[in-house]
Amino acid sequence: MSETRGRRGGGRAARQAARLSAVVERVPYITRTMAPFEILSDEGLAQIEENADTILEQVGIDFRDAPEAGQLMRDAGADVDGERVRFPRGMCRQLVQATAPRQFTQVARNPERSVEIGGQSTVFAPAYGSPFVRDLDGGRRYGTIEDFRNFVKLAYVSPWLHHSGGTVCEPVDLPVNKRHYDMVYAHLRYSDKPFMGSVTHPLRAQDTVDMARIVFGADFLEHHAVILSLANANSPLVWDATMLGAARVYAEANQAVLITPFILAGAMSPAAVAGAATQTLAESLAGMAYVQLVRPGAPVVLGSFASSLSMQTGAPTFGTPEPALMLYTMASLARRLGVPFRSGGALTASKVPDAQAAYESANTMQPTMLAGVNFVLHVAGWLEGGLTMGYEKFVLDNDQAGMWHAFAKGVDMSENGLALEAMLTNGPGQHFLGHPHTLANFETAFYRSPVADNSSFEQWEAEGAKDTAQRANALWKKMLAEYEPPPLDDAVDEELREWIERKKASFPDSNV
Repeated sequence: MSETRGRRGGGRAARQAARLSAVVERVPYITRTMAPFEILSDEGLAQIEENADTILEQVGIDFRDAPEAGQLMRDAGADVDGERVRFPRGMCRQLVQATAPRQFTQVARNPERSVEIGGQSTVFAPAYGSPFVRDLDGGRRYGTIEDFRNFVKLAYVSPWLHHSGGTVCEPVDLPVNKRHYDMVYAHLRYSDKPFMGSVTHPLRAQDTVDMARIVFGADFLEHHAVILSLANANSPLVWDATMLGAARVYAEANQAVLITPFILAGAMSPAAVAGAATQTLAESLAGMAYVQLVRPGAPVVLGSFASSLSMQTGAPTFGTPEPALMLYTMASLARRLGVPFRSGGALTASKVPDAQAAYESANTMQPTMLAGVNFVLHVAGWLEGGLTMGYEKFVLDNDQAGMWHAFAKGVDMSENGLALEAMLTNGPGQHFLGHPHTLANFETAFYRSPVADNSSFEQWEAEGAKDTAQRANALWKKMLAEYEPPPLDDAVDEELREWIERKKASFPDSNV
């Protein structure tokens, strides 16, 4: 009996592996078919816009250690008092709406993997910025460049992630002032999907642009966005020199910038959804206006990252109702402004890929999809409030991303989807298992998870009684074992590597 179960288990494992390998192909970014879910009336949204203009006019935004930014604002008509910049009502909105594109293409190294950001498109990218990594074998530890390359490879292999992302984890085994070379190179060499550039120093942003020019060509960059970068406001109401400097480098090169206030409501904004949305809009308007003053027409994305705060511990919380309401509100405001929108992700405060991680991530991804977010960072791997990138969590989130692809297609109202003929030719009491319609659709009718276990208890027990994380552990290892790098011209690769070595040798290592 056990041998029979073993053979059945092996067959099931083989089928599971075959399903995983069968979908390792190019799946286009999502083109949404459903209208976005709106939670506020036009009057309510207009009130938030009015209040944001009041903040910009009466309180203003500090542009710290960035006198050139203040001068740009002064020349455009703002009131500049030291580092404090106050804007006439409507000034920021007018600057953004006059020149910022409503949507744009981020061109990938493989043009077939280019993505459209804005409009009806939704683009998925992995998690970003974690100093730690976790897997079942080694537990929680600091990330390394090997981990970084692994996650780039996993994102490349995934059919459901359209983007390679940026700092998928911090390679703390490399010097702070030089690790960006290896990170950007990993995106360019081990993937041919779009990627994000370094923003930790303006010079590192410039290095990213220079590396992209080697791969894509300087003339091509002048007219096409191939880099997306993330600039976070230092909330409340501050833009610092590091973020402004990096944003300026990318804008001058006509590359795209995500302008995202990072807000823990109750600490970095009022403890109120509408108040936090007002502050987010004010901060992002100021940042996007700055980018448009640097180079009119440079692509920008309005970003919102808002978390609630535990008033008992001060720790950020995820998957709760208020951030979802904030997300819906900001998505509507971005549409009214006429720029692409970034938010959402599979966010959780859980330390491991457990039930808390599952429901908190699901509670963030659902409003992400229903609100119509255009660029979704942190779709796969996020743990511990973003402090940790999890291998098993990456695989589980990737599976959920596949389900969201299926959901986003909406209801099939074609002749095949309506299936009237099938019902007319199948009498009462007769099952549909052998009907020609079922036979024609059984492989594609429903999403099939490569991770979930739907077998009987006896079969599950015979196969080792593995939980979801244990199954995910085997899958990410299989994905890496079967990874094959995308082609890159040998001459381009050599030029890129030689350029990196020259740059690294030109200044000493530093951990700042």
